Amino acid sequence: MAEESKKDRRSGVLRAGALLCAAALLTAMLSPASVRAVQAAPAGNAGKVSGDGKVTLRIANWEEYIDEGDWDEEEIIELDDREGTSILGENSMVEDFEQWYFDTYGVEVEVEYSTFGTNEDLYNQMTLGNEFDLVCPSEYMFMKLIAEDRLQPLSEAFFDREVEENYYVRGVSDYIRNIFDTNTINGQPWSKYAAGYMWGTTGIVYNPDEITKEEASRWALLADPEYRGQVTIKDNVRDSYFAALGILFEEELTDPDFIRSDDRLERIAELMNRTDDATVEEAEDILKDMKTNAYSFESDSGKADMVTGKVLANYQWSGDAVYTLDQAEIDDYYLAYAVPEECTNVWFDGWVMLKDGIAGDAAKQQAAEAFMNFVSRPDNVVRNMYYIGYTSVIAGGDSDIIFAYADWCYGAEDDAEDTIDYPTGTFFTGDAADPDYIITAESDQADRQLYAQYPPQEVLDRAVVMQYFDQENNQKINQMWVNVRCFDLSSLSASDWVLVVAVLAVILTAVILFMKRFWPKKMIRRKDHRKEHENRKNIRG
Repeated sequence: MAEESKKDRRSGVLRAGALLCAAALLTAMLSPASVRAVQAAPAGNAGKVSGDGKVTLRIANWEEYIDEGDWDEEEIIELDDREGTSILGENSMVEDFEQWYFDTYGVEVEVEYSTFGTNEDLYNQMTLGNEFDLVCPSEYMFMKLIAEDRLQPLSEAFFDREVEENYYVRGVSDYIRNIFDTNTINGQPWSKYAAGYMWGTTGIVYNPDEITKEEASRWALLADPEYRGQVTIKDNVRDSYFAALGILFEEELTDPDFIRSDDRLERIAELMNRTDDATVEEAEDILKDMKTNAYSFESDSGKADMVTGKVLANYQWSGDAVYTLDQAEIDDYYLAYAVPEECTNVWFDGWVMLKDGIAGDAAKQQAAEAFMNFVSRPDNVVRNMYYIGYTSVIAGGDSDIIFAYADWCYGAEDDAEDTIDYPTGTFFTGDAADPDYIITAESDQADRQLYAQYPPQEVLDRAVVMQYFDQENNQKINQMWVNVRCFDLSSLSASDWVLVVAVLAVILTAVILFMKRFWPKKMIRRKDHRKEHENRKNIRG
């Protein structure tokens, strides 16, 4: 592994399953977001403590969203002379947690681990009776669960920085911590209930040989007729609605006075979470234009479409963008990632405990919080990032292993000539100019994997959260999405209706002629058969 170039030291194996239109509309009633493949969990009693003191912990997570072990020996990660720097996933993270928990607390824990495909899959499983103790939904879904009073608050002990095993609170990035502390639902901060896991931005993966960086840095690219049939967009209402609002408010968002304003982030957040009737109607028109312009609405296929060259641009989450760029690079096909100048969505997946699962059991809650801490331990953070290709919310705290891993992935070789100094201090220390957190990288990383994984300050200055919509507004944008995704009969003109009626008439005529030709004969045969059967009965009688 030491002889490989740093470009080849990246891995991203997240997979997803595409949704059909009908499924998308059914799940839209719960406002879908990021989509991944589904594996339902069995119903049963969650997290029960057995008579011998063993804790059973029910966990649900996205598919392939944790290190599953079985690395090859050549995959070992060596981070120079740093503490604990030989990292290898021999066992799964879940198996290692079970052993660590027993070694640390003297209590056996058995993890019943299952996966889900979308936030809506998880919610539906919960609604249908599947019980979990600990789950990892996206931010809008854990906001929904907070609003519905379905989450168990994190204990005070979880936030005690003096406890060595509290890896989460000791290591979470201050940038992430601030977002979780300041975003609230019903007056309750996210941080009271949720511990972050992975995070990123949304943007455009594009072919730089065909599309300029300037073009890819505008949401309007997705509706640009110059690239008709050569772009893909997300098959979920929240992400696509966000892109439509970026186009709708482009002029305001890029106004120099707006950009220089002290409350720029707050103003972006207000615009990008609007749900008034006029905004929704205008967004619907833009989305219909995007639909007409797009090669496809997609949930996962956009990555393959970019790698194979079917399309030139793909609206993508940053983690999947890294995967796409990595896969293309294997074939010496170089793609890039851009974050629109108007704004971007900063998204999170986070761990939350379900009130019905924990059910007041201190042993289960301790095990659940210990799992959150275990996956936040710096060496385990590196294992998970290597395995799934996404970016952890953990900066490392007292450990510099995570920064060392970023440098291991993206730092330029010693003999590289065209390099840049890339700052990552905003995430790691809160200081964008921190000289200890600058990676000397090849110059193209300013638009590629490093840029996607650790966005610079100027990107974070325009990155906002997609807020949870209440039921009324949720229904409003879901109905808008139905109008966009399904054929709108009201759009047919009088001549269109004449054509439709004519086609139906031809089909109906053909059906009638078919029936006249074959149906009577079959009826006669059946009548003759019945008559013959009756005659035989009479003879036998």
